[in-house]
Amino acid sequence: MENEKIIVEKNQGQPLLTNQTEGNSKKLYIESYGCSMNFNDSEIVASILSKQGYNTTHLLEEADLVLVNTCSIREKAEQTVRKRLEKYNAIKKINPTMKVGVLGCMAERLKAKLLEEEKIVDLVVGPDAYRDLPNLLEEINAGRDAVNVILSKEETYGDVSPVRLNSNGVSAFVSITRGCDNMCTFCVVPFTRGRERSREPKSILQEIQELSEKNYKEITLLGQNVDSYLWYGGGLKKDFKNASEIARATAVDFSQLLDMVATAFPKMRIRFSTSNPQDMNLDVIYTMAKHENICNYVHLPVQSGSTSVLRRMNRQHTREEYIALIDNIRKIIPDCGLSQDIMTGFCGETEEEHQETLSLLEYVKYDFGFMFAYSERPGTLAEKKMDDDVPFDVKKRRLAEIILLQQEHSLYHTNKFIGKTVEVLIEGVSKKSDSHWKGRNSQNAVIVFPKGDEKMGDLVNVYIEDCTSATLIGKRV
Repeated sequence: MENEKIIVEKNQGQPLLTNQTEGNSKKLYIESYGCSMNFNDSEIVASILSKQGYNTTHLLEEADLVLVNTCSIREKAEQTVRKRLEKYNAIKKINPTMKVGVLGCMAERLKAKLLEEEKIVDLVVGPDAYRDLPNLLEEINAGRDAVNVILSKEETYGDVSPVRLNSNGVSAFVSITRGCDNMCTFCVVPFTRGRERSREPKSILQEIQELSEKNYKEITLLGQNVDSYLWYGGGLKKDFKNASEIARATAVDFSQLLDMVATAFPKMRIRFSTSNPQDMNLDVIYTMAKHENICNYVHLPVQSGSTSVLRRMNRQHTREEYIALIDNIRKIIPDCGLSQDIMTGFCGETEEEHQETLSLLEYVKYDFGFMFAYSERPGTLAEKKMDDDVPFDVKKRRLAEIILLQQEHSLYHTNKFIGKTVEVLIEGVSKKSDSHWKGRNSQNAVIVFPKGDEKMGDLVNVYIEDCTSATLIGKRV
């Protein structure tokens, strides 16, 4: 971006890099909630608005435009956003020229209700309409309603170079797909983010090249379901000397894209998220094993250990198929870190089905996970056709059992690192001590160790001396 400079700020003690374009006089404050895709979308929004004269700020009170990028995956996420909107509107009473907008999945789900019925925002923009922001801001200034929640079958924002928000200058997200075609009965994503589409490989490689030139050390290839990535384009030219010959293919799937990226950028650490069990094939695992710069870590949501529950969820895999995939991952990459998403208390879940989830946890022994109780989401098939019939107290008890078991397994895995030396990418300062660095190893475990003469972005070897269930503690070798 022209006339751009990097500003180092601090937020909660952490150094943050933001792009500030000279000549821009307006201030944009943007908050993001939910999945990593929302955070990446906020970076796209900041890029689009940068061309409209906005620089980002970490100070809410000085903002001309306040945007919150929202999540609808669970009821709690929407409640959090509503509380933030109350805060924005309290400040708006002091600064009446400030405009407030809702972006993303909650905007798509509630549409004009936020604008017309509740009158708590000036702007409502769905995840495929960010390019329309300049026009919508003109509508606000003209005193008209500003709403665009139209979903697209083509939009990938592939030509937009994101402005990195709250960046540590080390790690960045690179979106490769948008939307989702998996109609899980509990999930709002297909309705709030639309149909699945894949981004052109050339634009993905170009974005990573720009990050490499800015000395970023790690990228995460991002999508609601990265394993279903499939781009038809024909004759993609080789713009990078080290790119794989697959760049000439008429179609590129995820394993091939992963190979292209790892080959083109051998000094860049590569991660990806999120995977779907039904779409992850062994080619992806073999590609991971082939390249040292692809981290040995897979986030593989299972949702339930019971095939009967998975069927009600419309998940396109069984317990047995999931276990077979886990077995293959561990056979091909023995030290691969694994994490999960598990939902307990889904419609009709029996105690026997809950026990099947616990037994799956015992079998896999995930490194860590994201666990939550089912909450009914408006517009989903489960809300329309199924009874949310598991009592809240039962959900709470089952969730506690799952969390306790996961904590045991997390401690089991962190204990295995004691006495070993691991390679760590330094990502920032420890939250608990300014005199310690924090970073992650290939398996996505968090490591803290005393500061020396290192700097953020360095790859260092750390000898692990102690651990908790969530953190490895060591010293630099």
